[in-house]
Amino acid sequence: MHRRGFIASLGGAIALPRAVAAQQKPLPVIGWLGIASGALFQAALPAFREGLSGQGYIEGENVAIAYRFAEGDSARLPALAAELVALPVDVIVASGGQQPAQAAQTASRTIPIVSTSAAPIVPNFARPAANITGVSNQTEELSPKRLELLHDAVPGARLIGFLSNPANIRGAGMMESAETAAAALGVRLITAEARSESELESAFAQMTGAGAGACLVMADPRFFAWHRAIVDLAARYRLPTIYEWREIVVNGGLMGYGDSFSALNRRVGDYVGRILKGAKPADLPVEQPGTIRLVINLETAKALGLTIPHTVLLRADEVIE
Repeated sequence: MHRRGFIASLGGAIALPRAVAAQQKPLPVIGWLGIASGALFQAALPAFREGLSGQGYIEGENVAIAYRFAEGDSARLPALAAELVALPVDVIVASGGQQPAQAAQTASRTIPIVSTSAAPIVPNFARPAANITGVSNQTEELSPKRLELLHDAVPGARLIGFLSNPANIRGAGMMESAETAAAALGVRLITAEARSESELESAFAQMTGAGAGACLVMADPRFFAWHRAIVDLAARYRLPTIYEWREIVVNGGLMGYGDSFSALNRRVGDYVGRILKGAKPADLPVEQPGTIRLVINLETAKALGLTIPHTVLLRADEVIE
């Protein structure tokens, strides 16, 4: 079947304006493979579109996007990746950690893939192998530093909760590095697990019930998808908490140390646009984070009855009042 005819037969999987559908030349198609939900992508969409537009591509005008979301269930990723390959698409965005990228690369070794978390799967950042490149947020490697900053902000907390998602493929490594950092700081960790949003409240109850005085949230795409619920629970249980993304602090979290979610997706959009113009993944080095920033929300600290030490505030790149 002709590609345009096949795309038109998808029953709305890709929305094309009537004027676009009338064009003779078929639009390039981007496949978005996300481990989380469509709601998470809505947070990424403006920045991703901005990156695309910088390369001259506007969704619905000269490029189409087919969205596939695993809704937090990594077991769905291989089938969703196969759907995108079958459309076909011109490039795949693998969003939400290592697993979407692995599923996409298993489904196709020829379609270019841009990963939002390329570090675990691209051995050479300068010369990416095969058909995959992307950005490296390095957020998982920052867990020990987040723990140190949390300890400095809440020095009285001798027991710190570690909110973990056991479904995260790199979770064991992050937990081990956090435990090593905790030992060096002279504090103890209590791990509470949440595989779904419905399990978050019991995790917070477990941490506070054990006497935790603060909480470190594992770097996990599902936790970002659920971050408004996590922020609300941290406030209700009065548990000072540190996160990975700036946007979570803007939305009421106490502290964040890492990259900007928006900046990351802007870089992804830029790379996708370059590939649509003819660049090969192997010629696009994996991009490192532009800036690792410490962000503190003083309004949240006040609501918790917490005074952030002046020495910590001096280290902040951004203070929200």
